[in-house]
Amino acid sequence: KTDRIPEGVVIRMNDERTHRYEYDNQHRLVHYVRTQHGETQAEGRYLYDPLGRRVGKRVWKRELVHWSDTRMELSRRPYVTWYGWEGDRLTTIQTGQRRIQTVYAPGSFTPLVRIETDAAEQAKAQHRSLAEKLSQEGSEDGQAVQLPAALTAMLDRLEGELRRNAVSEESRAWLAGCGLTPEQMAGQLEPEYTPQRKIHLYHCDHRGLPLALITLDNQVAWRAEYDEWGNQLNEENPHHMEQLIRLPGQQYDEESGLYYNRHRYYNPGQGRYITQDPIGLKGGWNLYQYPLNPVVNIDPLGLLRALANDAKGVAEAILPKYGPAGIHRARIIKNDAEDFGENMDKYVGGSWNGHADALRHCYLMCAFAKEFGHDIAKRIGDNHERNDVAGIFSQQGNETTMDLNNNAVGLACAKSSDDCSSSCIQKYYNGELYDLNGLIDDPKLISPTLTNEWSVSDD
Repeated sequence: KTDRIPEGVVIRMNDERTHRYEYDNQHRLVHYVRTQHGETQAEGRYLYDPLGRRVGKRVWKRELVHWSDTRMELSRRPYVTWYGWEGDRLTTIQTGQRRIQTVYAPGSFTPLVRIETDAAEQAKAQHRSLAEKLSQEGSEDGQAVQLPAALTAMLDRLEGELRRNAVSEESRAWLAGCGLTPEQMAGQLEPEYTPQRKIHLYHCDHRGLPLALITLDNQVAWRAEYDEWGNQLNEENPHHMEQLIRLPGQQYDEESGLYYNRHRYYNPGQGRYITQDPIGLKGGWNLYQYPLNPVVNIDPLGLLRALANDAKGVAEAILPKYGPAGIHRARIIKNDAEDFGENMDKYVGGSWNGHADALRHCYLMCAFAKEFGHDIAKRIGDNHERNDVAGIFSQQGNETTMDLNNNAVGLACAKSSDDCSSSCIQKYYNGELYDLNGLIDDPKLISPTLTNEWSVSDD
């Protein structure tokens, strides 16, 4: 697929399966069809909101014509699924059979709690609001009346206060003016029904990939094993639960075998995206690349590779103020910093905990601070350096101190009118950057032309 979206992308497999993908002008998958031996096996159509989040899908599956018949054909009615979001995190899945809600660790994409409510229980919980009841039964002859919007709003507020048993003085005064009491209005409320819910706790690996669902009485209701790229190897599912969360930010689509990854679709069998990087070549030559080390790196938005714990810090720091465009910009800055560090390594060496590494840290924090401000840059840097408390990524204690010190120098450089490369190189010559042994007191010569070659990209 290129930037000019064709009407359909067709992939044919050795077993005569054919996959057809169709996209809209925003590079979003809107239609998928799988055929085999000339017969349609599955079909899906996908809906998105103005922010590009997938909010619904309709899927037709191949199934038995009748329970007493062995013939199979595509279902006449689609299986419809609706999705609810909290920012960039998918929190609700609603089907005709059930609603599944997910509670995540604050500011991250790691699921903590799964709450499942059957459709029958949801139906029992439905009741008329106080305003609806008075509107439908309010006239003397029992006929419905149209309540003014302001009155409806006041009744809705009153209902909330009555159900909390905390009626405000303002509401009491309003009712008294109407010749009513809170007790009389409370008698008009329809009873609330609390639906029965199935609650499970997630057990995840260090990246946030669910490995098991645990009941409240400490029983394993579901478990699975995955390889590094998120392919499911084994599953124990005696209760036939639908557990669709995969790597952070991903949802499994049974009809296509793909994982929906917010801004793109991921193919775990290939370990790559099937849709291009939204920022094109600005994100690198490989438009479909997923993090090459999935044991420690994740990409919950389909935009930015990050250490598993880093994703939380980046999302919390940048998204609320800058949105996905901020993630794009952070990615470009990160690539610039890596290029700068590699170039410095040619002259001063020490790309791992040495001189070039110190210069890279300084440049990265300086560029982040110039783009997003001191506080956001510091928050990202602190999260990155301090998230390895368990030693998962083998970061030494003095390495954390070294990196935090170099980050602080970079933040100070951002206040200068000079570009980040010039400022950090000057700090290096002044002996203000750090290696594992402390302040660097033996700086090496850097080609003076590099000062002007490396600066924060404006692309």
